[in-house]
Amino acid sequence: MLKPNGRPLASRQNNQIQILLQLVLFVDQRPSSQAHIQRIRNYLQDLQVNYAFDLQVIEVGEQPYLVEHFRLVATPALVKIHPEPTQTLAGSDLVAQLKKWWLRWQDELEEQSTDLVVQDNGSLAMNNIGYAAELMRLSDDIFRLQQENAELLEQLNFKDQVLAMLVHDLRSPLTAASIAVETLELSQNKETERAKNLKQQLFKQARAQFRSMNRMINDILQAAKGKNAELKLKPRPLYFQDLCQEIITQVRKRVETKGQELVTDLPQDLPTVYADPELMRQVIINLLDNAIKYTPEGGTIQLSILHRTTQKIQVSVCDTGPGIPLEKRDLIFEGHFRLQRDQEKEGYGLGLSLCQKVIRLHYGHIWVDDKPNQGSCFHFTLPVYRK
Repeated sequence: MLKPNGRPLASRQNNQIQILLQLVLFVDQRPSSQAHIQRIRNYLQDLQVNYAFDLQVIEVGEQPYLVEHFRLVATPALVKIHPEPTQTLAGSDLVAQLKKWWLRWQDELEEQSTDLVVQDNGSLAMNNIGYAAELMRLSDDIFRLQQENAELLEQLNFKDQVLAMLVHDLRSPLTAASIAVETLELSQNKETERAKNLKQQLFKQARAQFRSMNRMINDILQAAKGKNAELKLKPRPLYFQDLCQEIITQVRKRVETKGQELVTDLPQDLPTVYADPELMRQVIINLLDNAIKYTPEGGTIQLSILHRTTQKIQVSVCDTGPGIPLEKRDLIFEGHFRLQRDQEKEGYGLGLSLCQKVIRLHYGHIWVDDKPNQGSCFHFTLPVYRK
């Protein structure tokens, strides 16, 4: 009888082992295939009157690993599993192909009748299809585990990048806050109006820096325990020019100390964006830090914002440093990638990678334009806030 679940590879008749031809019919649920499938079934039932064989019918959607194993490209398809070698028939003329090959298969069966392996306890060898199916299931499980392992490694790598970058970035606001506190201590005995105003400005700057550090610490804790090690956005309507003005106040002292010039172009009629203020603060600070680091004494750094369309704004940070080679422009946004010239400089090579992740989380785009030895321009876009 034809059994969809299969039967033993061989049977015993009068204490003699009879090897069975073993076939697998792969079918699908398309209405156009049903007529072909029924013709094949009818023909095989006619053959079974004179021949003993084993047939299994497999729906391709239920066991895709077997489809991959036998490298099927069309259905319906009939695969001869035993005797070896495996042979596949496919197409709308399967009945005609069966008529051509059937007697050859019987001859092969007879030739291999003495090759059946019987286990020591007298039981018959495992059904080939069952074995193949189990092997494919195990292979599929191994592949799935490999994919999961790769994803976990990627998550762990990103977590390490986030932790290293955030810890590294804690230095800048901590240093600025320390300087602010020291200045307040020195001005305690100078209670003039100017001193009071200065103290108010320094207090404001210190509070902003401590908020930034607090957010970084929260991000570190989130990255350490988060399942996917992802940055968590806390977006709100944001006037980007105001944020940039705060940051300029923070970094201007460093620019002046290095003898550089900071040029800004921050239009006051810019629309608001919907973004996480602290994460965007880190992006701007990171880009400015890089510009300050690589711009020589007497060089120029420019921070500008352009309202490109009604849908987005573009923020640009340009410098007059050494620039970035054309072939390295995409690589610089990868974690831990550093140009050879930067190997002796402080840093982990993580800043631009994290900037890219932040901008992408905001549905923006970040890229670099430059001319070697003439400076770099980093640009990113952010969508305009719509109420």
